[in-house]
Amino acid sequence: MRNVIVTGGTLGLGLGIARKLVQADYRVIVIARRRSEQFAAAAREDGDDGRLNFWPYDLSKVDRIPELVRSIKTSYGPLYGLVNNASIGASGVLAAMPISEIEHLIRVNVLSPIILTRQVVRAMMVTTGGRIINIGSIVGTTGFSGLSVYGATKAAQIGFTRSLARELGPLGITVTAIAPGFVDASMTHGFGDEQRAQIVRRSALDRLAEIEDIANMVEFLMTEKARNITGTVMTVDAGSTA
Repeated sequence: MRNVIVTGGTLGLGLGIARKLVQADYRVIVIARRRSEQFAAAAREDGDDGRLNFWPYDLSKVDRIPELVRSIKTSYGPLYGLVNNASIGASGVLAAMPISEIEHLIRVNVLSPIILTRQVVRAMMVTTGGRIINIGSIVGTTGFSGLSVYGATKAAQIGFTRSLARELGPLGITVTAIAPGFVDASMTHGFGDEQRAQIVRRSALDRLAEIEDIANMVEFLMTEKARNITGTVMTVDAGSTA
C-alpha cells in the first residue's frame, strides 16, 4: 500500500482529498494541528484498517519539519505522495494588514510547504518515483480584491511547481498544482445569496465546483494514468476563468 501525506486534512477540502485517496486504496497520513470531529467520524468509517491516520503538527514550525518527516517515514515506511493542501486564507486590505499577519501567511502558505516538500522528496529519491501535488487557487493568477497576500502565496506555488517539476522529472517524480475556484463548501456558505449568485453567473457551467471534483483530480494525478503530467496547473472551477 502506497503512503501519501495530506496536510490540513481534517476539515473541508483536505478531508475530502484524504477520504478519496483512502477509498482508492492509499494509506493516508493527515498532518494538522488538531483532530476534528469530522475527521474522527471519517476515521471510524474509512480507517478501521489503518488507511486513514492522523499526525498532529503545527506546520508553521518549519524548523522541526525534517524531524516530522523522519518520524512519519519511520512509522509508515516509504513515501509515495504529498498533497500540500494546508494554507491560511486570511483576507484584508494590504495597507491595513499587520506585518506579523503577512509573515504568518507567507510562512504557512509558502515556506512550510517548500520545506515539507524538500524533506519528502529526499525520501522519494531512495525509491525513485512519486507524486507532489500542490493545492493552489485561481486567485494566484486572476487576483481578487482583499486577497493580495494570499494571492501572492498561491502565485508562488505555481512557480515552485513548474521549476521543481524540471528538477525531479529525471527521478520519475511528478509535480503538479490544482487551482480550485470557489467551491460549494463551507468557504462559500457564509456568502449572501446575491454574492453566491454572482459567482455562479461567472461560471461557464452555471454552478460551483465541489470538493469531490478537486478530490477526483488529486486521485487521478496520483495514478499511472497521469505519469506524463507534470509542471502544470489543473484548474477546477466549473469554468469561472474560461
